[in-house]
Amino acid sequence: MKKDPPAPYRKPVRPRAVQTHEVRIIGGRFKRTKLPVADKPGLRPTPDRVRETLFNWLGQDLTGWRCLDAFAGTGALGFESASRGASEVRLVESDAALVAQLKRIQAQLKMDAVLVLRGDGLAMLRQAAPGSLDLVFLDPPFDSDLFDAAVQAAAQAVAEQGFVYLEAPTPWTDERLQSTGLQVYRHLKAGAVHAHLLQRCVATAA
Repeated sequence: MKKDPPAPYRKPVRPRAVQTHEVRIIGGRFKRTKLPVADKPGLRPTPDRVRETLFNWLGQDLTGWRCLDAFAGTGALGFESASRGASEVRLVESDAALVAQLKRIQAQLKMDAVLVLRGDGLAMLRQAAPGSLDLVFLDPPFDSDLFDAAVQAAAQAVAEQGFVYLEAPTPWTDERLQSTGLQVYRHLKAGAVHAHLLQRCVATAA
């Protein structure tokens, strides 16, 4: 009586680990420092090329600047600002796991200028004193309805000579910004991302 051939050996399937990747701080005191990026749905760290362009627009040195990242995620924008001399950087994030990661990075790098807060970024912006910030970062989830309210709140919180950085899935024009008192200072498109640097409208002579 013939025996059936043995079944082919199969290696046991191991559960997949949560994947992470990294971005790097581009300039300043912590240049080349790696920042971990958790594998979370919807988490989109600002690409290195876009961050490099943004800080070229801003002039590289942020010494003394007061910054707030209302939807911090990986914290790449805020940590980059602190690396370049910002005196106060508030990172606001609602996800508990991301908040814990941001706090670990802040402690490891001993960035005393950085304060990590768990909460609602839009509410934090609305609570900020008018004109109290030099730079506001806005990168809400692309599938959210937070954009208009966040831009409006940032416009109230930013100083007269300050800037608002906005990442969005569609371009924002001066016409769309008209009610906020902001205008487009710089804009670039990188893949599906539209990156805007906004500033207060410059008064023109009659």
